[in-house]
Amino acid sequence: MTTTRFAPSPTGWIHIGNLRAALFNYAIARQNGGKFILRIDDTDSVRSKDEYVEGLKEDLKWLGFTWDQTEHQSARMENYLVAKQKLIDMGRLYECFETPTELDLKRKKQLNMGKPPVYDRAALALSDAEKDKLRAERGSHWRFKLDQLRTEWTDGIIGDISIDSASVSDPVLFKNDGQILYTLASVVDDTEMGITDIVRGSDHVTNTATQIQIIEALGGNVPRFAHHSLLTGPQGEALSKRLGTLALRDLRKRGIAPEAILSLMARLGSSEPIELRANLDEVVAAFDLSKFGSAPTKFDAEDLVPLTARHLATLSAGDVADVLTSAGVPAELAEPFWQVVRENITNLDQVSDWWALFRDGATPLVADEDREFIAQAFDLLPQLPFDADTWGAWTSTVKEATGRKGKGLFMPLRKAVTGRERGPEMADVMPLLQVRPTL
Repeated sequence: MTTTRFAPSPTGWIHIGNLRAALFNYAIARQNGGKFILRIDDTDSVRSKDEYVEGLKEDLKWLGFTWDQTEHQSARMENYLVAKQKLIDMGRLYECFETPTELDLKRKKQLNMGKPPVYDRAALALSDAEKDKLRAERGSHWRFKLDQLRTEWTDGIIGDISIDSASVSDPVLFKNDGQILYTLASVVDDTEMGITDIVRGSDHVTNTATQIQIIEALGGNVPRFAHHSLLTGPQGEALSKRLGTLALRDLRKRGIAPEAILSLMARLGSSEPIELRANLDEVVAAFDLSKFGSAPTKFDAEDLVPLTARHLATLSAGDVADVLTSAGVPAELAEPFWQVVRENITNLDQVSDWWALFRDGATPLVADEDREFIAQAFDLLPQLPFDADTWGAWTSTVKEATGRKGKGLFMPLRKAVTGRERGPEMADVMPLLQVRPTL
């Protein structure tokens, strides 16, 4: 059975970059009738917070995600310690005693000599007596001993990959303070949870080569890996500098529709055009991992605004009944009101603004040279209630009385009645007005 996972760290709010990995793995699982696991990577007890866990679940539900299983790495510490002992017994995990300062000096020396800054495995040469002496003086960390050969796999996006493990330092799996690092915890979880497919960012490619070796050492089955391109800002700048404004909850506060986010992220970076989908199920059905490339992908949050507007234009008054009620739109006017404004809003927060305009009238937007014309036109405006014929009849009367026509007639009247230069057809606006426009 196809089994995928999304493994966020609850050290902050989930952002658009996290969502990409979540969506790709979710789509693969659902397309194949498989299992999607939400795995909370909370081994960092200092930075991990419950509010972030609840927040990411809330954000995923807002987008329409469901998951078949929830796991917390903090509850699986014993599993990681069992794996640690197994690797020690195999001679694949070894204790090291260098301080960060000593390691930094080693790296600088290697670079000065024109060599790659790869750990020299000095700890392997220590005798038991030397280790005992060092343990009495300082803490230790544990490194996985890589087989210094080429690690190869066929990536689902990049294609065939081959990495020389001799060019990579033996990874630290346990820190001096005993903290279990992501590299081991993730491998143990992926192996024990039967993960078959993993899609993640291209910054993990080298890490994947290391994890494949650990998986094989622990006797697990190597999943199928795919590494998607990294997102950049609209000018190609590092997106990490802007992630504080790209949290899903911040986009939600801006009125961005979840359908817009899903539709964009399911195609961004692929060879296929962006197509607006009505829900997550439609997004999943049309998803094709093979269409994605490895080149950096530009993301502009402003692209979500027109997509949200297009989505809102497809909705019925029933779909937004709660919004209309909250804005104060009378039930008998809900349907005609929504039909008029739905193609003139970019988020649902604007609904209340439009209703306020119809209910209370607008502050007229009148140029000095048009003031006398508007005063005369308003004198010719019939009494309430207005109907579908009011606009046509009124403008004809004003045209005959003033000699104005075309844009010089219609635009000043629109601006005076609505206080806006753009909006719905005025023939549709007039019947919704609850007060007679005045200067």
